[in-house]
Amino acid sequence: QLQLVESGGGLVQAGCSLRLSCAASGRTFDSHAIGWFRQSPGQEREFVAAIRWGGESTYYGDSVKGRFTISRDLAKNTVYLQMNSLGPEDTAVYYCAADSDRITSVWKKWDYWGQGTQVTVSS
Repeated sequence: QLQLVESGGGLVQAGCSLRLSCAASGRTFDSHAIGWFRQSPGQEREFVAAIRWGGESTYYGDSVKGRFTISRDLAKNTVYLQMNSLGPEDTAVYYCAADSDRITSVWKKWDYWGQGTQVTVSS
């Protein structure tokens, strides 16, 4: 069973940067797709970014393109989300997700989820 553990959230000021980590436990990421989603109170869970473990293609939601970067560290079995130029609109709980098959922006189609990490950006 693949388990995901996020870390790195916190409170930052607008314009600052933050890096989130998603570590796999129980098994390795293998050929899974790994993604980041976020959810604000009362809002639908939103696709942020994704990467396939076995490749280097990356995918981003429109609201974060050019500001966020997803990457992976094969040796550490960890995926990162580097977030730059943060604004109050980025405030949300950020979730790491994994799927054994496809990359999709539809959150309900992902198989595995972490517990989430809170990111709060003050203006």
